[in-house]
Amino acid sequence: MPANVTGDPLGIAAVFSDGSGAGFTFSKPSCPRLVRDLLAALAGMVYPHGELDAADSVRLYVAAIRNMAAVLAAGGFTGAAGDLTRGQIAQYWLGAPAWAEGCTRRLVQACGRAGLAAGVADLAGGHSFNVRDTRPLAPYGETEWTALTRACAGVVAESYQAHREALAAAAGGADPASAGWSADNLRWLLSRWGPSTVETVSAHAGLSVHVARRRGGHVRASTELFPHTGVVVAYRLLFGVYSGLVPDGIDDLVTTGIDWAGDATVLLSYVKGRTAAESVNLPKAAVRLLEQWLSHSALLRSFLPAGQRNALWPRTERPTGDLILTSPPAPATLQGWIRRHEVASEDGVPLKIHRHRIRTTHEAMRDTSAWWGSRRGLVDPNHSPRSEGDHYLSAPTPRQRQLVDQIITDAQQDLLRRARPPTVVTSDQAADLLRGYPQLVAALKLTDQVIAELTGGERDVFTAACADQLSGLHGPKGKPCPARPWVCLLCPLAVFAPRHALNLVRLQGFFTRQWQAMPSAQFMAVFGPYAARLDEILAGYDPALLAASAPAGPGDDMQIPLRPEERPA
Repeated sequence: MPANVTGDPLGIAAVFSDGSGAGFTFSKPSCPRLVRDLLAALAGMVYPHGELDAADSVRLYVAAIRNMAAVLAAGGFTGAAGDLTRGQIAQYWLGAPAWAEGCTRRLVQACGRAGLAAGVADLAGGHSFNVRDTRPLAPYGETEWTALTRACAGVVAESYQAHREALAAAAGGADPASAGWSADNLRWLLSRWGPSTVETVSAHAGLSVHVARRRGGHVRASTELFPHTGVVVAYRLLFGVYSGLVPDGIDDLVTTGIDWAGDATVLLSYVKGRTAAESVNLPKAAVRLLEQWLSHSALLRSFLPAGQRNALWPRTERPTGDLILTSPPAPATLQGWIRRHEVASEDGVPLKIHRHRIRTTHEAMRDTSAWWGSRRGLVDPNHSPRSEGDHYLSAPTPRQRQLVDQIITDAQQDLLRRARPPTVVTSDQAADLLRGYPQLVAALKLTDQVIAELTGGERDVFTAACADQLSGLHGPKGKPCPARPWVCLLCPLAVFAPRHALNLVRLQGFFTRQWQAMPSAQFMAVFGPYAARLDEILAGYDPALLAASAPAGPGDDMQIPLRPEERPA
C-alpha cells in the first residue's frame, strides 16, 4: 500500500514491506502549504515507490520538514514549495543542521522542476565535485629508485664533463668572422654572445644558413656550453633524490637562498607552498650536486637580465635556440625525458614521475647507519619516539591504546616479580618466615592464619607453599592456579621450605633430562629462566638435606605432575 498524505490533521501514513505501518501528523504546522507539498514529495519516496522502508527513516524526514517550516515561517515565509526563492532556500541550508539539510535537499528535488522557481532545483541538486585522492604516495621500489638515480647521475656527469671541456676549448678559439668556421671558434663566439640561433651565428661569420648547417658544429657547441631542458630535468630530479625537498620548494629556489657554512655545508632556504619559508641543512651529496650545478649554469646565468640572475634553474628551451627560460619544466617534459632515457618501472613500462613520491622515497630510504646505538634507532629522527609510535607506526583506537598500556604494565610488573629473590625458609616455623621476610609478609598482607598454613603445609603445591592460589596471577582470578610446577619457581607468592627439597631435586632432574632431549636454544627459551631460578633456590638449602633428597638411581619423572606431552620420549 503506497504512502498517502492525510488532510485533517495534516500528516502522512505509510505501510512498509514487513507489514508494519506508521503515521505522522502536524497539529498546527508552520507554513501548511509548504508542509503539504513536502509531505507529497515524501510520499513518493516511501515504499513501494521509493527506498524509504522503515518508520525511523520517515520520522527523520518528517523532523526535517518541521525544522524547515519553522525556520522559514520565522523569516516571514507563508507560501508553498513553488514560492520558495533561491535565496530563501540557500539561507536555510546554510544555517540548517547537516541531517536536516540532507533530507530537505532530497525532498525539494523530489518536488520536481515543474513546481519550483528557477534555480531552486539546481541548487538542491548541488554540484558534484571530484573527491581528491588523499591516499599517501607509496615509495618507489628499490629497483625503480636505483634506475632513476643512475639515469639522472649519468646525464649530469656526462653533460658537466662536456661543459668543462667546451669552456677549455673556447679559451683557445677566436672570432669565426676572421678565423673561420670551426668548433672551437663557435664555442668562443657563443661563450661571449650567449645562446644564439644558427642564423645569427652564420650571418656574423659571413656564411649562408645552408652552408653553416652543412658544416655543423653549432648544435654541439651550444649543447655543451649551455644546459638545456633535458640536462636541467636530470639535475632537478637528482637534487630531489639527494635532498628530499618538496617539489614546490625546488621549483622556486633562488641563489640568494643558498647560505654556505663552509666548503661542504649548505643551509638552503626555500618556500613550502602549503606552509611558509623553511630551511634545511643539505646532505653532502646534495651539496656537491648544487655546487656543480652553480658552476655548470654560471655561463648561462651571466646572459640573463639582472632581475632574473638569482633564478637557480636557468635553461635553454632547445640546443639550437636563443631563448633562456627560468620556469620549471612541464610534467609532460619529465615523462618525455623518462622515455628517452628508458627508465622503466618494475612492470617494465616507463616510470611515472611524481615528484612528491620522490620525496617520500627519499624519506623511506634514508641511510640509518648513523642511528646505531641511539635511542632514535627505531624512529625517524625528525619525530619524537612518542610521535612516531602514535602517528606513524600505528593508529590505535583509545581502546586499543588502553590494552597496549595494560600489556606494558603487566610486563613491567612481571619483570619486577622475577627480580625479587626467592623466599626460602630454613625451618617449618612461622617465626622463621616472619623474621627472614618481613617485606614479603607486609607486601602480601599475610595474616597469622595464612602464615601458619604456609609453614604448616596446608597451602603446599608440588614445589612450594602458595600464599594465595586464587589470586589470578597465572590464571582466572578466583579459580585455582593452573600454572605448571616450574612456574612456581619464579612466582612471588611461593614460599620454599625444607619439606619441598625432595620435589625441587626431582624438578632439577627433570630439567637435566629435558636439556639432554631438547636443542639448547629451545630449552633456554622454554625452561631457561626457571632452571636458573631453581639453582638460586637450592643454594639456600642445607647441602646435607639436598644430598639426602637426591634419588639413588638415575631417576624418572613419574613423581612430577606432568602432562603426557611434557614427558621425555
